Amino acid sequence: MSGARTSPARTSVHATARIVAERDGALPVLESDGPLALRRTRATGPYTRVTVVGAMTAPLGGDRLAIEAEARDGARLTVGSAAATVALPGRGATGPATYDVRLTVGDGAELRWLPEQLISAYGSELRMRTTVELDGTARLVLREEQILGRHGEEPGTLAARLTVRRAGRPLLDQELLCGPGAPGGWDGGAVLAGRRAVGQLLVVDPDFAEKPVDPRLLGETAVLAPLAGPAALVTAVAPDALRLRHVLDEALDRLVRG
Repeated sequence: MSGARTSPARTSVHATARIVAERDGALPVLESDGPLALRRTRATGPYTRVTVVGAMTAPLGGDRLAIEAEARDGARLTVGSAAATVALPGRGATGPATYDVRLTVGDGAELRWLPEQLISAYGSELRMRTTVELDGTARLVLREEQILGRHGEEPGTLAARLTVRRAGRPLLDQELLCGPGAPGGWDGGAVLAGRRAVGQLLVVDPDFAEKPVDPRLLGETAVLAPLAGPAALVTAVAPDALRLRHVLDEALDRLVRG
């Protein structure tokens, strides 16, 4: 009797998707690549909307994925995703997966970067880097949500870094390390305190120069803080994705829609 057959190791994926938006709503560049499929979708108001649709399971261990989005001078662009991104372990992976997001916002332009959650599944290892370059008159709304493990499982290892520069000067540079590959204490009372959902909302708006936001608590586990720049940052932890989104949506209403 022949032995059990094993599936061959999956080849890692290297892919970069690109978006460029113009003032008149045109998208001269909308390039999908690999598992990152881009679709222009219907939007209300003055914004051009693009949705990222996952075309295959990714990122897996060893994958190298990137998205580049540019809102040129005067453009108004919203980018979202059709579903959560799930970081998974890869068969025969030779190292962590990487996911790079590179955003550029020009003079008088506005970018709303509002993807669905990133889920760090058990056994995965992902390094995510978001880099933003803003003109001095640009506006930005950026939401990041990380869910540590699927329901009932332990998380994978996640390193997520956000770096923002405005008019060539540093505005924000912070990093989150979670999971079994992170230094001890990441799950302790001074960091997540056993909670499995963590997120942030960054709003950069020149109007904050004249009317900066006041620092305040948003419930028991979220805080709104002004940044020099001018900008405002909401940082929150929650027991699950639903409650995390509720907190960030309320903050978004207060900072942008209200």
